[in-house]
Amino acid sequence: MRINRNTFSLLLLVLFALQACQTAKEKKEEDKAAAKVIVNPVLPGDRPDPTVVKVGEYYYASTTSNEWAPLFPIYKSPDLVQWELVNYVFPDGAPDWARNNFWAPELSYDETQGKFYAYYTARDKASNRLSVAVASADSPEGEFRDHGPLVAQEAGSIDAFEVRDENGKLYLTWKEDGNSRGLPTPIWAQEINEERTQLLGEPKELFRNDVDWELNLVEGVCIFRENDYFYATYSAGACCDKACNYKAGVARSKTLLGPWEKYEQNPILKDNENWKCAGHGTVVKKNGEHYLLYHAYSTQGSVYVGREGVLEKLNWTADGWPVFENNASYDREKVSLTFSDDFNPKLNPIWQWRVTQDIKYSTGENGLLLKASEENEGLGSLLVQTSTSPDYEIEVGIDPSSSDAMGGLLLVGGANNGFGAPVAGFGIGISADQVQVIENRDQELVIKAKESFKDSELLKLKMTVKEGHLLQFAFTDVDGKWQEIGEEYEAAHLVPWGMGFRLGLFAKGDTDQEVNFKNVNIKHK
Repeated sequence: MRINRNTFSLLLLVLFALQACQTAKEKKEEDKAAAKVIVNPVLPGDRPDPTVVKVGEYYYASTTSNEWAPLFPIYKSPDLVQWELVNYVFPDGAPDWARNNFWAPELSYDETQGKFYAYYTARDKASNRLSVAVASADSPEGEFRDHGPLVAQEAGSIDAFEVRDENGKLYLTWKEDGNSRGLPTPIWAQEINEERTQLLGEPKELFRNDVDWELNLVEGVCIFRENDYFYATYSAGACCDKACNYKAGVARSKTLLGPWEKYEQNPILKDNENWKCAGHGTVVKKNGEHYLLYHAYSTQGSVYVGREGVLEKLNWTADGWPVFENNASYDREKVSLTFSDDFNPKLNPIWQWRVTQDIKYSTGENGLLLKASEENEGLGSLLVQTSTSPDYEIEVGIDPSSSDAMGGLLLVGGANNGFGAPVAGFGIGISADQVQVIENRDQELVIKAKESFKDSELLKLKMTVKEGHLLQFAFTDVDGKWQEIGEEYEAAHLVPWGMGFRLGLFAKGDTDQEVNFKNVNIKHK
């Protein structure tokens, strides 16, 4: 049979179409397989403003600390998915010049110098301005040296990011915090010396919030270079409370100092069924592909758990724009979040305390001896960690004969949901011969329920949390059986602005007293 030219051409077109469909199908399957490798959240719990950089075979990440020390945790990973806490930029608390608002770390590695840099935001004690500062170390797992503030504009300067221009010149970019005063929020770039200790020349504005969807701000810029363009991912909207509407967009420019063009289809990162109010992250390469590590609230844990670290792959449009499928799911098994500690021989580095407190404790075979105080708005000495899911139980064993101080379990939040609210807490503790359910807010301790207990060498207390904000309490009687105390309590009014709840231990009393905690267990449901 003879095939004429038109029929042959048609057959070729059909074959090409089938091949293209098969290639597209295979690509889709590959993307699905790659997505399954990601177990989100990769950084569970309250881990806002994540930054990530690759050094050698490993990735290193850090996140916002807010008012909780040690400051700026450093995590290590071989694959961007499984992370281990290995260091802190400031393990002993705040630098002398800084007071609070420890936000938005940004890690950078200078391969030529073999040095590791950590930019960060903090509020200057002297000027009360939000300032961009920097610290350096010879290794991400080594000791950091603080170099102090680099820029502190009148409206505040936050969200630093380091980048080299098309000629290799080093620049620092940051956001002017104009939204705090009802003003626009320019993104600035200024040359910085190679030692990262001084800005040079004059700042140059890259872009600002001038598109409707961006609302009152743009911030959290990350700049990377690909396909002869500089690309800037950035966030816009309200980041940090129940009314959040955070989203992320992208802009590009042939040269670092512009002109910058924003993508017409912005925002590229937005809500899905598992995550909401996503944004402020860093782009990193893995196996030739680009990924964004960003923060978002899970739709189940919401503000009560806080902004968790989520990893998602970037895709590219035909005309060279990076976009997302917005299909990140919640994949982590809750059992992996289980935590136990007997405080022997040392304190697990996951524990946190208020940056304003000089915490005093000892650990060993007898467990944890936590020195009491009346600090932290009267809550006492706090040793806590971030909640990592909305449904869990935390149990603690206490030697009730160890002290006259009050000690127990506390869910720590704020006196209200507003920015900068003082700390407050809801929990269960031992005081004299009573077990008490307490709310401690605005320096007023209210006893919600109380029960007497019989002398024993070990008393266990339990706090059960449902949906992130509904609390129930229990303690063990002399036979070791759980006895409920009080009722179900609502704690949503205590969730702090910009932070998830913390949970853990408190010791309230004179500074010469201490509470002996034997062990802690956290079980997730």
